Amino acid sequence: MLTVISPAKTLDLDSKLATKKFSQSNLLDHSAKLIDVMITKTPDDLRSMMGISQELAELNVERFNDWERPFTKKNSRPAILSFKGDVYLGMDAPNRFAERDFTHAQKTLRILSGLYGVLRPLDLMQPYRLEMGSKVENPGGKDLYEFWGELITNQLNEDIANSPGPDVLINLASNEYFGAVQTDSVDARIITPKFLDNKSGQYKMISFFAKRARGEMAAWLVLNRIKSVRAIRGFDVDGYEYDPQRSTPDQPVFIRG
Repeated sequence: MLTVISPAKTLDLDSKLATKKFSQSNLLDHSAKLIDVMITKTPDDLRSMMGISQELAELNVERFNDWERPFTKKNSRPAILSFKGDVYLGMDAPNRFAERDFTHAQKTLRILSGLYGVLRPLDLMQPYRLEMGSKVENPGGKDLYEFWGELITNQLNEDIANSPGPDVLINLASNEYFGAVQTDSVDARIITPKFLDNKSGQYKMISFFAKRARGEMAAWLVLNRIKSVRAIRGFDVDGYEYDPQRSTPDQPVFIRG
């Protein structure tokens, strides 16, 4: 059983590391090919491509040009301790994960990435900004979906085969990132949990809360060593509860409020 989540735009590059463990990404050779493309881009190119400010564009031009191998503890950080968006604040791995939890997450949790393809939690990464939906021509095609699709899918299939429990892929990623996975070629049942909040008497998906809930569930799956699809229904963190009426076998729905 393997879980996938999205990366985050916000990064944490300074806090004390919660574990000394680290690993190297399996797809760095492919990341290097994208770096070769991105170092040709100007701040104006990045501003247009990603819709970011001039300051952020200049920062990320600098980051692409500073990217170097080998990845070490001096120039890189483990991925799960580098991202700081809503999903990662919900997960709160630095404060909630013990060493055994980081070890289990390494077997059961993956982060999809525009630059790194698939990251294990402890894979070292250097700071970047490159969303999966970016329209950047590259050696693999017209965009990152064409570049990563088969590579990501093959890596996930390998990781699913080596993960504990049944052949199941739990999709807690955004549509932008999970869209890179060639789902017809995934050798597993795909489960996509959905989180709804009560707003004015109606249950709706509210992006901010849904992102936090995805992170909460990702942590809950690790901390409780969940190994079956049925057990996912037991998720009850932060006021959410399983709703059998709104759920389908492959899309369990959790409501709050």
